[in-house]
Amino acid sequence: MNADKVRRQITFEAARLMYTRQETEYYRAKMKAGRKICRGWVKPSLLPSNTEIRDEVQRFVSLYEGDKRFDNLRDMRLTAWRMMCLLKAFKPKLIGSTLTGFVRRGSDIDLHLFTSSIEAIVGTLDEQGLFFDVEHKRVRKDGEERVFTHIHIHEKFPVELTCYAADQSHFVFKSSITGKAIERANLSEFEEILLREYPDLDLDDVIENTDYDIDRFELYRLLLIPMENVEQSKKYHPEGDALYHSLQVFDLALEAQPYDEEFLLAALLHDVGKAIDPLDHVNAGLEALEGAITPRTEWLIANHMETHKIVAGTIGARAMRRLQQSPDYEDLILLGECDRGGRVPGVDVPDIDEAIEIIRELARTCSA
Repeated sequence: MNADKVRRQITFEAARLMYTRQETEYYRAKMKAGRKICRGWVKPSLLPSNTEIRDEVQRFVSLYEGDKRFDNLRDMRLTAWRMMCLLKAFKPKLIGSTLTGFVRRGSDIDLHLFTSSIEAIVGTLDEQGLFFDVEHKRVRKDGEERVFTHIHIHEKFPVELTCYAADQSHFVFKSSITGKAIERANLSEFEEILLREYPDLDLDDVIENTDYDIDRFELYRLLLIPMENVEQSKKYHPEGDALYHSLQVFDLALEAQPYDEEFLLAALLHDVGKAIDPLDHVNAGLEALEGAITPRTEWLIANHMETHKIVAGTIGARAMRRLQQSPDYEDLILLGECDRGGRVPGVDVPDIDEAIEIIRELARTCSA
């Protein structure tokens, strides 16, 4: 096969992997694509540059998203600015697509911070009640191993903070794509950009109305993660922990009603309260999910335990009439069937992120 054609195929496949977020690093994307196209070892000369892959990703963005990719840009930039104001003491610098404007579906906000105390950053985020994860990533380069600290903030638009030593604030970082100095802006520079591009913007008003709202899908993920440590009675749940059970129930619900977001959420989240209060898991779960689910999803979760009483014949006549009067009664019965069916040891299930992404994509499609 012609070498140029192979290179174009590798470029296309690497860009596809990055656009769909199966890979987030250029090197891994191009190596995975190369091995697939060449069915094994690939000549280094056939591997595309990072710039070629980036340009191909932008073609994907233009083809599949069009001008819609700019719909959230202003809100993303305001979120970035508010975060920079909050973290002003750590000399924040904005980089990436939120700064350049080349956002795409799933783009996050990337900030560089400079500090001698990671704990000080964590304390600032804690004071605001923000949800976040701290990641320590080991990188080996030129025979030297270094540890980088990343803080992932779970907001409406995900924010990634990369922390550097305090004395590196003036260091010129180079782009892995172009090899040139990376484009970035400090707080005052970014304010100038905002006021230039959005003349009607009142930054004082933005600060007064700041509300750090966690993205509902991130809330779902944070509530699901601890369920992996919730062991259940082997008599009723031979399949194992509460998370594995919930993912089984979700998978069965997806097969039954693949386009019903509210029903799928009820299936996925019906037992999240078990990691909060095992003695009253239904109410504990509903309290944690307050404001993040619809009344229909809430009703399904609130009554899912009643379906077991219906099957056992132990439910009272008044309670039965109350349930049957609901337009969602048949869906409640179906949820109970999925709940009882999701108790099989060893079956394959999606992981948390896959399940949430299915629902997130469904929400995007229905709101488009």
